[in-house]
Amino acid sequence: MILKGRVWKFGDNVNTDEIIAGKRLLTLDFNEIAKYAFEAIDPEFTKKVKPGDIIIAGDNFGCGSSREQAPIVIKKLGVSAVIANYFARIFFRNAINIGLPLIEAPGAYQIINEGDIIEVNLTEGVIKNFTTNKEIRFKKIPKFLTEILAEGGVINYLRKNGEFKI
Repeated sequence: MILKGRVWKFGDNVNTDEIIAGKRLLTLDFNEIAKYAFEAIDPEFTKKVKPGDIIIAGDNFGCGSSREQAPIVIKKLGVSAVIANYFARIFFRNAINIGLPLIEAPGAYQIINEGDIIEVNLTEGVIKNFTTNKEIRFKKIPKFLTEILAEGGVINYLRKNGEFKI
């Protein structure tokens, strides 16, 4: 799986309420809810982000509540992946379950800038920065999880395979 896009940069400890505030969860229409994603950090973000773009953050992205809506709205915006030094564990699992690729790449935050164009190769564990001509290696995502991501999430994976292949 290869993903390519423009980078949007967020800091450390971006919590699920900053990704999507609880006050916005008054409907099950995720296209409507997604219009308010990251409004506490950047009220104009949803007007600027484009399908395929990639979010990069520092430490502990997705901390806070176990709100499943947080990775869902990121995916609804068309963001192809989120890269961080590390993720809150429950956010990580929720994102994989809905088919949103998360890449733990310690140090990437320090050398990738907002607006850079990058390519993420999930199979090889490489991020190529086309703006700076630098490469960053990260620990490859386990094959089992890349299979879930390739199917668009755990529900689609199970529909196709009937069970988990271990």
